[in-house]
Amino acid sequence: MSPIRQIELPEDVKQIIKTITEAGYEAYAVGGCIRDSVLGRIPEDYDITTSAKPLQIKELFSHTIDTGIKHGTVTIMLHGIGYEVTTYRIDGEYEDCRHPREVIFTSNLIEDLKRRDFTINAMAYNDEQGLVDPFDGTGDLQKRVIRCVGNPIERFTEDALRMMRAVRFSAQLGYEIEAETADAIRVLAPNLKNISAERIQTELVKLVTSPHPDDLRIAYETGITKVILPEFDICMTTNQNHPHHCYTVGEHILHSMCEIRPDKVLRLAMLFHDIGKPDAITTDEHGINHFHGHPEISAAYAQKIMRRLKFDNKSIYYVTNLVRYHDVRMELSRKSVRRAINKIGDDIFPLLFEVREADTLAQSMYKRKEKEQNLAKLKEIYEDIVASRECVSLKQLAVTGSDLIREAGIPEGPQVGVKLKELLSLVIEDPSRNTKEYLLSAAKQ
Repeated sequence: MSPIRQIELPEDVKQIIKTITEAGYEAYAVGGCIRDSVLGRIPEDYDITTSAKPLQIKELFSHTIDTGIKHGTVTIMLHGIGYEVTTYRIDGEYEDCRHPREVIFTSNLIEDLKRRDFTINAMAYNDEQGLVDPFDGTGDLQKRVIRCVGNPIERFTEDALRMMRAVRFSAQLGYEIEAETADAIRVLAPNLKNISAERIQTELVKLVTSPHPDDLRIAYETGITKVILPEFDICMTTNQNHPHHCYTVGEHILHSMCEIRPDKVLRLAMLFHDIGKPDAITTDEHGINHFHGHPEISAAYAQKIMRRLKFDNKSIYYVTNLVRYHDVRMELSRKSVRRAINKIGDDIFPLLFEVREADTLAQSMYKRKEKEQNLAKLKEIYEDIVASRECVSLKQLAVTGSDLIREAGIPEGPQVGVKLKELLSLVIEDPSRNTKEYLLSAAKQ
């Protein structure tokens, strides 16, 4: 890492700190915003820590929100942006591997920094005092290391989610987890069972959309996935033993995530695309493994896991369908591709090209050129179909249900939907049939 960068706080943050300090209290920007500033990155948000109590902060600013006043946090609104300001505090005993039963306010900044998770997040700064770094966070940034503040067993016992955060920061920054910190994760990973599904989901998504999604391997090696994603652990020990593959199922999954852009849906699709392979494995007389039906099994697993982790319905829809159809095969003809688009959906189909490419790049070199040429030709046909506006769905059909009722004499009810699907099949076979005149005539027959 280059030498420590000059930290430049935004004007609003400077103003908040100035207002607090002129009232006789201490105030610093703290945590991730200082870490990112030292790294030369633009922080997403700024948190402020202060010796002032919440009610004293509320007296100093005209627009505040009681975000977590019991734990010392007040949000100050300036120019439409919220800045969390939290009183220096010492956390009491943790009762659920996540939240302290009580917090004790303190006037000592160092005591507040002691309770934080990692050294790189335990730095504070203001323009008057400069950088406060009692645990050598800057040194660990230069060494590219994730290290707990103080005793890692204590830090992870306080908040089990910190173990996932350690792996996530490793993946986001490309850092190693310090040995004692990693050992503590191995000991305490089972405590993650006490963390809410929503929190696990948030950290998992941040990990898989990071520059190093394959650091999920660290989560496997330290026992984290055994708790949060046991289906993946089985994949890591499932050999593929097939000419098309050179990794275990789990390693193939990790490599495939690295081969696709860091979009949540796409990375999750790669995480789950082969998750059902262990259930589908058979071995032929030549000792070659096969996984017939694994896409459907994997889609069922994806849906089950994502529901368990409380994902939203839209994400579940996209991911499970990408998994279900990731290995679909079709002839290199316009008619075959139109049928496939209609079956898979015009919202899912174009994303499959990225999924298929990532899947191929994470396989062996066996027939890779042939696979890539096939995919390129398929994409060319698809793009020509789109450019030609060929009908592949009911919404593109030249007639509606109302047209059939009004002009073709089809009675209202389920028959309308059945007839529309019949007409769509005719048009998919021959796009020139997609005219109102032809379709109304066909509907009357």
